[in-house]
Amino acid sequence: MIKKILKTIKETIQEEYKFILFLLLLYIILQFPMNYYITIGGGTSNVSSRIKVEDSYSPKGSFNISYVTQLDGTILTYALSYIIPSWEREDANNYKYEEKESIKDIEFRSDLDLKSANGTATYWAYTLANKKIKETSSKLYVIASFDKYKSTLKVQDQILSIDGNSYHTINEYKEYLQTKEKGDIVTIKIIRDKKEKEIETKIYEESGRKILGVGLQYARTYSTKPKVKIKFKKSESGPSGGLITTLEIYNQLTQKDITNGLKIAGTGTIEEDGTIGPIGGIEHKILGAAHDKVSYFLVPGGQNYKDALKYKKSKKLKIKLIEVKTIKEALQKLEEIK
Repeated sequence: MIKKILKTIKETIQEEYKFILFLLLLYIILQFPMNYYITIGGGTSNVSSRIKVEDSYSPKGSFNISYVTQLDGTILTYALSYIIPSWEREDANNYKYEEKESIKDIEFRSDLDLKSANGTATYWAYTLANKKIKETSSKLYVIASFDKYKSTLKVQDQILSIDGNSYHTINEYKEYLQTKEKGDIVTIKIIRDKKEKEIETKIYEESGRKILGVGLQYARTYSTKPKVKIKFKKSESGPSGGLITTLEIYNQLTQKDITNGLKIAGTGTIEEDGTIGPIGGIEHKILGAAHDKVSYFLVPGGQNYKDALKYKKSKKLKIKLIEVKTIKEALQKLEEIK
């Protein structure tokens, strides 16, 4: 029986090999990468499946992250974006600080954004809930390198010290740099490609301030009591879930259900000072939340909120929008929901 099947397969390949080779070649061509991301829509997802606080309280309602679904740009997805009206193309260069950056640099920055957001969300949730929290690690990374400054630092470098000095915040590093003069050389200990090394780089000046000519970002981790586990998918990287992550952790820590039994979604970064930062793709996220029958949608204050209101009106959506500028304000406004 097996011999007959193998014989049939062999004969088919011999007769149709040209067509089979054509299909294989076509598949390879269609999968060829292009310098684009393809946005195909948005939606919401209950964040409680990604966050677990030990001995947590169980709310009746839910907090939901709002997301935009993106595909990697290939010849196939790029071509389909001209056929399917809801699919939108976005040049990958829009995610770059400089042309020289690679897709890996973009992905590194997005992953770091998520780690940083989770750390900051944990800090604010436990602090506001008056629960025990202690910082266990603080790592400083280079997230952007600008051509005009020609720094020897590269994206993904982890900075350990400058001239032998380590600091806890970016502002502390900046204060040290102000003691230098333009053109001075500083020695920076870094980890690059998993190897520790020292490099020298020049001090630059912009608007009267001394700088290294790169963008920096911290990622912090914490020990907490009760313990919390946060696990997002790789496709959910980025900082835009910071606000909702903070609220979900806080809600699991406190006895009162701040969702009031409602389905609540939102978007926005959570910054170290507790402010809620703006995000991109607000229109896709509002529409996705409306389709998922979300009761209230939390929106970062300022231009994000203005754009959200305009879009809601243009699409005649019934979803209720709440403008929030800080995590404390978000909690206050949730208290007002009846």
